[in-house]
Amino acid sequence: MRCPLCNQPTESFRDKKRSIRYHHCHACSLIIKDPSHYQSIEQQKARYDLHENSENNPGYAAYFQRFLDFVLPLAGTPATALDFGCGRSTLLAKLLEEEGMACDYYDPLYHPENLDDSKKYQLIVSTEVFEHLHNLKGVFENLLERLEIGGYLAIQTQFHPNDTEAFKQWYYHQDPTHIVFFRAETFKVLCERYNCKFVGENGKNMVVIQKWGR
Repeated sequence: MRCPLCNQPTESFRDKKRSIRYHHCHACSLIIKDPSHYQSIEQQKARYDLHENSENNPGYAAYFQRFLDFVLPLAGTPATALDFGCGRSTLLAKLLEEEGMACDYYDPLYHPENLDDSKKYQLIVSTEVFEHLHNLKGVFENLLERLEIGGYLAIQTQFHPNDTEAFKQWYYHQDPTHIVFFRAETFKVLCERYNCKFVGENGKNMVVIQKWGR
């Protein structure tokens, strides 16, 4: 198959232990689970419902704070923000509000009514969402449309090891709802294709992108 991001040929490999096929694009470093292994939306939600992300859990708050500690020094002082794919919790939106931003939140399963197509934001955050996306380019384009010129998109998703055998042993792809896997280089290719600035990455699981004018 061709890469859904850069349209280059991919190299297929199989995780024999789990009988799952993947496709690795060496041009942009994206790894895609074969669509024959995708779960239905009902199966995905059943798994998400098992997540125990209490807003009163200090560890959960610290998890988001580490994300903000990386993002906010790069994104300046945005006045408006959107937490895209927040899940059931609105904790990240509350933490952004504590930083002085007016923050909306949206999730297609738990808060589907919360998107206002007329609004644009100076910052959009998306944590542990991109690995679930069936339509990567479509979602990325939609998020850019919701950003003001000069606004920032901050993403958290684990970077894969970029080695087939190491990938098979990697914990992150074992979640059956995870279907696309990234490197920082993948987001750099996205930036090139959509005329964005790659602002920074932490070498592990976070990137910040800035929308430029067209």
